[in-house]
This record gives sequence, C-alpha cells and structure tokens, in this order.
Amino acid sequence: MGTLYPVAGCKYYIGPAIELPDDDITEATFTGIAWTQVKSWLEAGNLGDAAALITTPVIDRSRDIKQKGTRNAPSRQDNFGVVPSDPGQMAMIAAEQTDYNYPIRCVLNDEPVVRTFAVTISNASPAVVTKVDHGLPVNTAVKFATMGSLPTGLTAGTTYYVKTADDDTFTLSATPGGTAINTSGAGSGTHTATTVPSPSERLFIGLVTAATEAFGGPNNVRQLQCTVEVNTNTVRLPALG
Repeated sequence: MGTLYPVAGCKYYIGPAIELPDDDITEATFTGIAWTQVKSWLEAGNLGDAAALITTPVIDRSRDIKQKGTRNAPSRQDNFGVVPSDPGQMAMIAAEQTDYNYPIRCVLNDEPVVRTFAVTISNASPAVVTKVDHGLPVNTAVKFATMGSLPTGLTAGTTYYVKTADDDTFTLSATPGGTAINTSGAGSGTHTATTVPSPSERLFIGLVTAATEAFGGPNNVRQLQCTVEVNTNTVRLPALG
C-alpha cells in the first residue's frame, strides 16, 4: 500500500483579483502572484472537473448512447475558524463583495523527506551532476556542500533547480525552468547534494460567492464559510524532492 497523506497540515491561500483566461490555465498563469494565507482552516472542499453527460436515444440500436459534453468544476466550500484580524479571511470577505475572479492555492501536506547524497560535478557547459539512480524530477530544488571547493559557477548553500534529468545525471538552473548553469573550474574534494523538498499544490481560479459567518451551538467555534465557484481547470503541481 502506498503512503497515505493527512489533510491536516495543508494550507489555503488567496491572491489578488485576476482576469479569467480564455484557455485552460497552467502553472505559468500564477507567476508573480502575491499570496495571502487564509488561517484557521477547518474543513476543505473538493477539487476537480466533471463532464456533463450527453445522452442520445438511438432508435435502430434501442439504446441510449452516452457522450461527454462540457466540463465543469464543482462549487467548493471551505470553512475557517473566525479570526477577525486575519488578512486572509479579510481578503475572502472582500473578494465576495466583488464580481472578480480570484486565484486560489492549496498547498498539501505531502512534502518528501530531505535527502543528502554524494555527487560528482563536471567542469562543462552545461555542468552535469552525477549520482546513480538519483530519482530527482525536473524543478527539484537542491543545495550543495563540499569538503573542498565546488566547480566555479556554483556556490555552497545556494538553492539550485534540476533543469534536465535522466536516471543517473542532472543539470542545474538558478530558477525553475531557467538557463542551464555552466562551470568553468574543476573544483576539489567530496561534494554532496541535499534536496530542498516542496509539497504538491493545487491551483485554480474562481468567484468567491459566499463568505458567511456561521455560529451553531454552544460547543462550536464561529466559522467563516466560504464558497468558491471554480471557473477553470485545476493545475496539479507534484511534490518535489
């Protein structure tokens, strides 16, 4: 059985109003967004598309033929324990009072464990890092340390990102998807790479159509119940590390 991940520890963020794109969104849609965490998240809603069903009764087959139609994301309700001074909750309330779409980001609780392993680094353009069966996906963040000196072009303790990868080697960039890094000196000593893990994320855009305060009975906390009508596909970013 694979690893099961708890909902506990996940985080919810909202960004400033955004124009709804004409096409499906990608990770790049969210570049540069200043996120505000909505604190005291008590209950998480659902994510993902569902297709409308087209049913056509065909006379000469005596059968209904079913096809997929347009896609639609569900209404999503997320509940938060009321914290009047929380900037994220204030942002949700303010968003409900507008007609705009807002980017939403859910950071999940599935961050991989930190790994450290010995590597060799070539003096080349681009520099090639070698570790048999390293298992690092593209865009994984790594830092390097050394018992001697790293090849010129790399700095110990700086975060780099896997640019390209095969089973036993990978190249580096200074930013995710950036230009490959070159090295111009051989370096010396034993080098190690340490992963900087990141959890998976879910990104989407929608209308905040409700931000109501719920009370309930005497043994309940006050809740801010927020409904988001999702207007896009969901971008699913994998956990890295």
